[in-house]
Amino acid sequence: MRTIVIGGGIAGTTAALALRQDGHEVTLYEAYEDSTGDVGAYLSLAVNGMRGLEKLGCLRAVREAGYDIPRMRFSTAAGRLLGDVPRARRGTDPLYSVTLMRGRLMAILRRAALDAGVRIFTGERLTNLTEGPDGVHAEFGSGRRDTAALLVGADGIHSTVRGLIDPSAPRAEYSGFYAVAGASATRPAETGIWNLTYGRNGAFINISIDERTQWWTAQVADPVQPELSRIDDAEWHRRLTALYPEEVPSAVLAGSTAVFGCTIMHVCAPVRTWHSGRVVLTGDAAHPVGVSQGAAMGIEDALVLVAALRTAPTIHEALAIYDAERRPRIERLLKHADDARDGKRPGTVKRHVDAFKMRLLLPFYERATGYLYDYDPTLPDARTSA
Repeated sequence: MRTIVIGGGIAGTTAALALRQDGHEVTLYEAYEDSTGDVGAYLSLAVNGMRGLEKLGCLRAVREAGYDIPRMRFSTAAGRLLGDVPRARRGTDPLYSVTLMRGRLMAILRRAALDAGVRIFTGERLTNLTEGPDGVHAEFGSGRRDTAALLVGADGIHSTVRGLIDPSAPRAEYSGFYAVAGASATRPAETGIWNLTYGRNGAFINISIDERTQWWTAQVADPVQPELSRIDDAEWHRRLTALYPEEVPSAVLAGSTAVFGCTIMHVCAPVRTWHSGRVVLTGDAAHPVGVSQGAAMGIEDALVLVAALRTAPTIHEALAIYDAERRPRIERLLKHADDARDGKRPGTVKRHVDAFKMRLLLPFYERATGYLYDYDPTLPDARTSA
């Protein structure tokens, strides 16, 4: 089947790779000229995402490019430990969550897609699409046009495809948080640990990736969205040092060696329309989720979509199956993400209340989140017919 994928991020490249491996003729269009180089900071892949990559033949390369992170710990601003739990996995799982630079992951996925035979065009921004009995027609800002039986919209939280199939679809808005990420030469007491401190001005995450280096992220709560073009690395360091006087964040920031960049954190109301007759949304275009599951959900989407297309008699029926399979899982995860975001908002009384809740809930954390890591991102019919 001739298929167009819009978006060359994790969800789009994974969808293109999965479709091509299943026999589709795939062309991927990415709006930016380079989406595999110095793009963003680091990200974490939960084990459900890692298993999806294993199905696509990318697990080994990703593990070699990143760092296994077996545990995560939560602490109060005063440094009191609230809990120590497995990081994005069940404790008995032999596979670990991996943290790596986004650019490294993108390079691995792009190489795999090209090697599989996906055609990739960069610098091509979708401007319009129309559907007809003979296929879906895509138009780009460059003047390029293309036609396929199916179009996959994997163009992120600010998706153009989302608005084209449903003009009333919600748009992403500033969440009240922004995240600044960097690296520090502060020597960690223990490696392979993801740490979160609930600071007075937002959460602070530091990950001990090896014996000499920590990667960190300050998730700053601010009702006013910052103007990023006016802030250089030295200014970020000055601001964060003032915002995070707590012992652990201040020690990590004191040893800072690099600022990877700042990301404006967005929220988006639930997307009602995930597909039309020949167009389907995946990844953040359909469901921005956060909580270290964004990449994993995009990978799962790709595998479920391919399985549905393989077994359903028509494209429209396949997209309905995909929607029915994915939506309940996403809706449950979105509730989890809303709770996690709310827990990072500042306020002295709120911090004490949240700390009390965390002490009560963390002993049950693995049981409550196990549904995320046990998921097999294929459909029973597809496994039977494969």
